[in-house]
Amino acid sequence: MSDALATLTQTAVGDDGGGPYAIAVGPDNALWCTLVHAGQIARLAPDGRLDRFPLDSASCGPSVITAGPDGALWFTRSQDDRIGRINVDGRATSFPVPQAGSGPFGIVAAPDGALWFTQLHGDRIGRITVDGRVTEFPLPVSGAFPSGITVGPDNALWFTLNQADAVGRMRMDGDVTIHPLPTRQAAPVGITCGVDGALWFVEIGAGQIGRIGTDGHTDEFPLPDRGSRPHAIAADPVRGGCWFTEWGSGRVGFITPAGEISEYDLPDPGSEPHGLAVGPDGAVHVALETGAILHLEPHPG
Repeated sequence: MSDALATLTQTAVGDDGGGPYAIAVGPDNALWCTLVHAGQIARLAPDGRLDRFPLDSASCGPSVITAGPDGALWFTRSQDDRIGRINVDGRATSFPVPQAGSGPFGIVAAPDGALWFTQLHGDRIGRITVDGRVTEFPLPVSGAFPSGITVGPDNALWFTLNQADAVGRMRMDGDVTIHPLPTRQAAPVGITCGVDGALWFVEIGAGQIGRIGTDGHTDEFPLPDRGSRPHAIAADPVRGGCWFTEWGSGRVGFITPAGEISEYDLPDPGSEPHGLAVGPDGAVHVALETGAILHLEPHPG
């Protein structure tokens, strides 16, 4: 582990904070961020302009956001059981999930042209087409709290099961394989497909970064601060590793494919870093729930 240096700048999202939660790069090269406490979506343009777009419900709880195959941004609304869609001009619509109280959370665009999402309280993985048709696939475990989701190098859906201490794999036909993790109470959350062809995930309960191959083999890498509560993770195609947030300690970390960890202290250890994304400028952009979007530019070396 090493302490690393970076240039850090912040853009406030407004006087109310809004609760920046997840962030994604849009087809317009802007950063799109969910404001979970305000019921809004924010857009941070490359020139620094910030716009906020209110949704039809201030309490809908916009959570995870991703670029869709149709040139729009898609996001989960965990509090009112809907999947949202917003055009790059700020016009938003939404579609209901069949089961009330299911809590849609993670979402990702898949090779089949649809978006797939997790349901925290429903023990299901959902699929929504760009015209709003939803199909649901039940999981073979109950109370598992499916959370993050990504597409693997095998074109299957890989997702974390936070309360089951496991990582799941689902084929496009709904066939599921569950891979239990070595560590009890690991509580995995975020997951991403790394440049090394493996799936990388964070264990918020155990303070570790995990790596699982498509064959199910798992490695775990303990963080220096096991109580740092790692939350989200994103692959960096240029630097070759993955970035992750440490929500409980106010840090951002980087892990190489070999498991070497570097950490960057944020100015405010209580800033609650959640989602993050690598931008087209190569910088790392982090949603700070206390009310800002962080721009992190690592120093060479």
